[in-house]
Amino acid sequence: MTTISKKFTKDSEIKAFDINHRNTLKFNISRYHKAVNRGKKQFNDLEFARNRASNIKHKIINDLENYLTEFESNFTKRGGKIIWAEDSNEAIKEIIKILKKHNTKNVVKSKSMTTEEIELNHSLEKNKIESLETDLGEYIVQLNNQKPYHIVTPAMHLSKEDIAKLFNEKFKTPENSSPEEITAFVRQLLREKFTEADVGITGANFLISDIGGVGLTENEGNGVLSMSFPKIHIAITGIEKLIPSLEDLNLFWPLLSTHGTGQNITVYNSIITGPKQENEIDGPEEMYVVLLDNNRTNLLSKEKQRRALSCIRCGACLNNCPVYKNIGGHAYSTTYSGPIGSVITPYLNGMNDYKHLSFASSLCGRCTENCPVKIPLHQLLLYNRNASVKESKTKFSEKLMMFAWKKVMLNRFLMDIVGGNTKNIAIKMFFKKIWGPRRKLPKIQPKSFRKLWKERRK
Repeated sequence: MTTISKKFTKDSEIKAFDINHRNTLKFNISRYHKAVNRGKKQFNDLEFARNRASNIKHKIINDLENYLTEFESNFTKRGGKIIWAEDSNEAIKEIIKILKKHNTKNVVKSKSMTTEEIELNHSLEKNKIESLETDLGEYIVQLNNQKPYHIVTPAMHLSKEDIAKLFNEKFKTPENSSPEEITAFVRQLLREKFTEADVGITGANFLISDIGGVGLTENEGNGVLSMSFPKIHIAITGIEKLIPSLEDLNLFWPLLSTHGTGQNITVYNSIITGPKQENEIDGPEEMYVVLLDNNRTNLLSKEKQRRALSCIRCGACLNNCPVYKNIGGHAYSTTYSGPIGSVITPYLNGMNDYKHLSFASSLCGRCTENCPVKIPLHQLLLYNRNASVKESKTKFSEKLMMFAWKKVMLNRFLMDIVGGNTKNIAIKMFFKKIWGPRRKLPKIQPKSFRKLWKERRK
């Protein structure tokens, strides 16, 4: 067991038995479910919409190279600049180069999981560049010196009392400040930062191939301000975020908002097709799009698991996962948690260190049932498990145990060769630690069903 998997087991146990944490998470996710159930009513035929979105993304993933080339061609026609980054180090190197070229001192960032993936804030801090998260949830976890807890709602693990206490400690605001009062305080604080910033950095929800556009969706307006006030705009995104056409947004934006937050449509939806043009008065003077691979092509090479690249980062699989709802986001120690994170992280960060995530699932299938683009997540977790065995990422003791288990389970004589008491002793010897300290081991009866059947049918 690697150090990372041991940490996962330890952190999961702590969080699973933390009643306050469980109550906060249960409350926040219950509000999500109510909102999503309302939001889904806007669709006359939700299954048809999901099938259509799934087919479009499936088409994109299987022809990714051509769509990327089309996006690059259309984006650069309007003066935009593309940076192809093979990994996080290359992405950071190119971004720092741009920032130093423009003598950047202050950066404002809108919410972006891709920037979390490459740990951009850490690199900017090392280069003495102030980087400020402007999404309220991201700003809260940044103040708290934490990573985002959830891919859509970064501060889901904190109650309003926790947040009021944090702001009291950092800014001496009243200890009983309401969410509205804290929001107003942050709005005033950030407005000054937007006007002072040298560079704005955003993610991208969608890359629109036929117009070379970046689709950005958010609820607070911080994304719009991050790209419009500063003279330089950098959008950082994974290479899989493509959709073929501008017309496809009328499908993907409602699906994303409904499954992400329960809204019919997100409050602010922007399409950016490059820097400010001659006849325009608003927008950045220069715009860059960083197209990040970071082992996505490794995932793309897998015939089955590549379906996970269709993900539109709505977070529905996390909110419906019984494992996530018990252990929360930080226990995963990854950028992408929950079922989607368990599928993609072994390929993005290494199967050897992260194969355990594919086993941290009940395989109940709720993630698949609620995915707006119909990714068969619970099946992909099984493919991952199979891949980890084929790639020899399992211990010899595990292989020996499974070999012996298979031999016995396929042979009735071997199953019955010893009595129930002997089997109970063997179970205590080999399975007690794995079974855990809080559950009683199953007790095997002295006689098997086969023996009882034979006795009764003499």
